[in-house]
Amino acid sequence: MRPLIFITNDDGISAKGIKSLIDVAVEFGDVLIIAPDKPQSGMGHAITINHPLRLDSSRLFEGLTAFTCTGTPVDCVKLGIYEVMHRKPDLIVSGFNHGENTSTNVLYSGTMSAVVEGAMENIPSIGFSLCDFDADADFSEAQEIARKVIRKSLDSSFPSHVCFNVNIPKLKNEKIKGIKICRQAHAFWEDRFDKRMDQFNKPYYWLTGDFTNADAGEDTDLFALENGYASIVPTQFDMTAYKVIDEIKNWEI
Repeated sequence: MRPLIFITNDDGISAKGIKSLIDVAVEFGDVLIIAPDKPQSGMGHAITINHPLRLDSSRLFEGLTAFTCTGTPVDCVKLGIYEVMHRKPDLIVSGFNHGENTSTNVLYSGTMSAVVEGAMENIPSIGFSLCDFDADADFSEAQEIARKVIRKSLDSSFPSHVCFNVNIPKLKNEKIKGIKICRQAHAFWEDRFDKRMDQFNKPYYWLTGDFTNADAGEDTDLFALENGYASIVPTQFDMTAYKVIDEIKNWEI
């Protein structure tokens, strides 16, 4: 029996990235697609609670069962499991994201939040991102990496309650040196706001800023990508700072 593979993304169902990932996934199993009906980048682990969610059938992918969802990537996963499949799939894949999801970007990423939700359900789950924001990006190199990771994940004992964050550099296949298992780099956005005035002389703001890598380690996702490797970061939803527990037990609170 072929594995059931659930596919979603945060760039929306019409993005080139999800079509490229679907083309890989169908080689390994039966595919179900539920993806947002519009871009949901930067939504993190948001869920929809203040208005109804709607699913509509999509004919974008010939011969495959697909739906658009009015909600977030996490909404897509929840609806897929509990209302469409009525079971847990054998694998969840999210992406290909247009742009990298390295370091602390994973906290903001709708792509990665979908697979974190899968990990919470103890479903093998993988998020794929290509370091290219172009809407017409070439995903052929990313597809080769995805084939290797999906094949190995289906053939192996996948870690419980963990998902994989896979980032692929924008390089031709012959230039990608391989795949490295990494930790998340300590890097962050130095936020600032671009303040502008509208036609009524009222201010509005665009969030902007610079991404700063404060991590000199050679075992990080950023180091791997900068040196021509695809990166895999095993990622968990338990955000407890365990090493601090004993430190603060002595606080008089």
